[in-house]
Amino acid sequence: MKAKVGIGKSVGSIFSPTITIEEADVKQMLDELELSLLESDVAYDVSLEVCERLGKKLSGLKVKKNRVQEEIGESVEKVLVDIMSPVGGFDFYEKVGGLKRPVKILLVGPNGAGKTTTIAKLAHGLKEREMSCVLAAGDTFRAAAIEQLQEHGRRLGIEVIKSKYGADPASVAYDAIKHAHSNKVDVVLIDSAGRQDTNANLIDEMKKINRVVSPDLKIYIGESIGGSALIEQIKGFHEAIGIDGAILTKVDCDAKGGTAISLSYSTGVPILFLGVGQKYEDLKKFDAQEVARQIIG
Repeated sequence: MKAKVGIGKSVGSIFSPTITIEEADVKQMLDELELSLLESDVAYDVSLEVCERLGKKLSGLKVKKNRVQEEIGESVEKVLVDIMSPVGGFDFYEKVGGLKRPVKILLVGPNGAGKTTTIAKLAHGLKEREMSCVLAAGDTFRAAAIEQLQEHGRRLGIEVIKSKYGADPASVAYDAIKHAHSNKVDVVLIDSAGRQDTNANLIDEMKKINRVVSPDLKIYIGESIGGSALIEQIKGFHEAIGIDGAILTKVDCDAKGGTAISLSYSTGVPILFLGVGQKYEDLKKFDAQEVARQIIG
């Protein structure tokens, strides 16, 4: 994730060599920063918030003459990290490890975002940490969705609870939870049909699963290249059932990276992981500082 314009690269030409950063110098730098953020797919209102916070932080700041660039770079990084670290963030595996068994996790998101593959990655991560799990094939709508989840289950050695296409997803999830209780399985990962926030029938179906299952965690999975459309969608999901965390997929295809900043600020939903490839190991814990440094360039 790299912004098109590296923040801090042109600082020497913007600031005179003084120990006090003047308001006029800050304004010029913030204009460049705002453009850089917008080109990185950061939402307009979020880019304004970043610049406002940074302006307050930098105006009148006294620094050593040979530390101007470093101070500005560190200030930009801190503002971005703060915005990408909403209250309520948590470590997924630690959280799951501390919840009452079986832990019920509902995974939701749009079509084509890699939701089923991400569920398999989470199952792999749980297994690596010696937590048993079962997969609930709750996507009874998309052709081949059940078979896809079954194939992941076969590769991972994890059981998949399924029904026929067109079956009630809430019933499938309920059966998976019963199986987990009977067999002392630690975690139930519940797949669901990909849906847009404008599809009333599928949203109602998601609400029904939420009522029947009462998930311990509800996680949204969406593409990091989704931009403003992703932000609006997760807001709709959050309003419908309440989202506890998000996973951004296809980060390896994202050359801009602004979605992470916009999502955290606009929704207050913490980002848990980044999908960085197709292998089961390619699920990286979200690190706000690392992402901020990549965006800064």
